[in-house]
Amino acid sequence: MPEADPAALSDDELLDRYQRAAFGYFLETVNPDNGLVADTSRPNSPASIAVVGFALSCYPIGVERGWMTRAAAAELTLAALRFFSASPQGGGDDVTGHKGFYYHFLDMRTGLRVWRCELSMVDTALLLAGMLVASAYFAGADEKEAEIRRLAEALYRRVDWRWAQGSSPTLRQGWKPKSGFLHYGWEGYNEATILYVLSMASPETPTSDDSYEAWTATYQWENIYGHDVLYGGPLFMHQFSHAWIDFAGIRDAFMREKNSDYFENSRRSTYLHRDYARHNPYGFDGYGENLWGLSAGDGPGGFRASVERRRHRFSGYAARGAPFGPDDGTIAPWSYPASLPFAPDICLAALRHLGDRYPEVIDNFRLPSGFNPTLANRRKFGRNGWVSEGHYGLDQGIVVMMIENHRSRLIWELMRSNPHIRRGLGKAGFTGGWLAQPAGSASGAHDGA
Repeated sequence: MPEADPAALSDDELLDRYQRAAFGYFLETVNPDNGLVADTSRPNSPASIAVVGFALSCYPIGVERGWMTRAAAAELTLAALRFFSASPQGGGDDVTGHKGFYYHFLDMRTGLRVWRCELSMVDTALLLAGMLVASAYFAGADEKEAEIRRLAEALYRRVDWRWAQGSSPTLRQGWKPKSGFLHYGWEGYNEATILYVLSMASPETPTSDDSYEAWTATYQWENIYGHDVLYGGPLFMHQFSHAWIDFAGIRDAFMREKNSDYFENSRRSTYLHRDYARHNPYGFDGYGENLWGLSAGDGPGGFRASVERRRHRFSGYAARGAPFGPDDGTIAPWSYPASLPFAPDICLAALRHLGDRYPEVIDNFRLPSGFNPTLANRRKFGRNGWVSEGHYGLDQGIVVMMIENHRSRLIWELMRSNPHIRRGLGKAGFTGGWLAQPAGSASGAHDGA
């Protein structure tokens, strides 16, 4: 797609450019033989199972937007589902997963575990969420679409969620073959809501009925800059589960007590990030009304430097958050489209400001993992400061999905029709809103007719 002047584009045209540029990441980095997608665009990057989940969720968007054919999307989806179905499971070394879960990072070619990484519960949940999107979208009668539905259902059902609790009511974060479960669980609100919804809904081995309530007991309710919020520092915590589930108007016991819901909480948290940048307590360059947004992402690296006579420690990849940090002046620009459904006015304003003030950090409408304007004109860094090299699949995936939910609600509507999602929300205590309505089938536009 040729470059265009962002200032000359309407809001919808601008979002279309950003969405299509992000979608292109998946077609550029997928291995068509097994459906695995690279964690980053950097050379020799392994696959990330969460990025595969985002890819599976984005292919239907690509079809609906006319960026790929339905047949091509079905082929890539089947390649991934067939791979995970046949890939080796077990407690040994040369495997892809164990107990129905998968290792966080896999070799792009062989699909085997790399980097001695953990068996990841939440990343498996994001992968499965993508499979369930595919199952809902590919509703046609032909053999390939039927196989997508059959494999997605089987892969979801074979996960041993009860095992992943260990001896705790809450789910463990990960497991390694030599040392067992990681020595920490989920504490405080984060991106794991989709994990609990899927684990409680399992027809075969669900987590115990008290697992979700045990997690919400660790929540931290705060009043920050006048906003009453369930605190989660990085913005991705307020985005990831929301990419698949529309939380507007549905409430669990925690939110009924607070007279709020998780969609509203994400809205307030987005505004909180903007207010934090307005206050700019550490004096970082660029922070303000239209430059905000701290999240998990790449950073300039581990070193210390002085900014306005104050020493700061700059980090590499980290989960940055507001207002309690960490913060080293690194902005996550993809946070703007990823928060678009919650706060469209301020997200669009920030996206346009980025294009006007820092056009060099945007690669033909594809947003970087991070950039740090405080480091502008310093040795090793360019005129605009540090900018992340390459792109990350998680960032690009959440951009595609949340722009689409803002534009058409496609993913939300597909997942509303999924019985596992509805059952899991019900077991977690969610009521009201669209859950009070009968489950409807996905629109006929998605059935391949």
